[in-house]
Amino acid sequence: MSVFAISDLHLSINNPSKAMDAFGNRWNDYQTKIYNNWTKIVNNTDTVIIPGDISWGSSLQGSAEDLRFLDSLPGKKIIFKGNHDFWWSTVSKLTAFFKEENLTTLKILNNTAIVVENYIITGTRGWFSDPSAQNTVQPTDFNKIVNREAIRLRIALTEAAKLREDSGKEIIAFFHFPPLWKDFCDENTFDALNEFGVKKCYFGHIHGCYNIPDKQEYRGVELMMISADYLNFVPKLI
Repeated sequence: MSVFAISDLHLSINNPSKAMDAFGNRWNDYQTKIYNNWTKIVNNTDTVIIPGDISWGSSLQGSAEDLRFLDSLPGKKIIFKGNHDFWWSTVSKLTAFFKEENLTTLKILNNTAIVVENYIITGTRGWFSDPSAQNTVQPTDFNKIVNREAIRLRIALTEAAKLREDSGKEIIAFFHFPPLWKDFCDENTFDALNEFGVKKCYFGHIHGCYNIPDKQEYRGVELMMISADYLNFVPKLI
């Protein structure tokens, strides 16, 4: 019963116009790579953490085929929201949709934490608080988003800490956006991670960067990138 992680699947079964070829040859026929690699190493008793950018669908119905594909893969999947998950809705609507579509292996993690094997899994989407690091289409209130994500992170970590009191298990944090990338660093995120004793952090969002180290460390926290193309579409064993 292993735990894996992979972010940024960018599934687009019914929307070929959203192909990821612009990010390089590694993305050629990527959905086949996801299927082949996943089914080789993940069993039905395993769990896979997916922190965002799951489907290019712009609505729940538009993402249904992608979600059915994901549901059909072995293992349980714990999913977070990414910046391109425009199909994402409220937890109640997502839960109802999953039930309606008989998607039985997908679980939403939103402002909370869950025990998975020897770990307590938690996290949030995060955000690049430096506007120059974003490519937004419309004017965006960055401070509002950053403050909201900081609140969500602390809510999630508080729930994780409660689970740790009962189980003594390690808290691992997952983000869609990296809290540290090149010249950008979200010190508030590291303040929270240090306060709650989190030592490991996984993130996605970044594409086309294949030469960075498997592991970085900042303020006592190990950071590991799990974007699908960085992993060459092979889920990473936690």
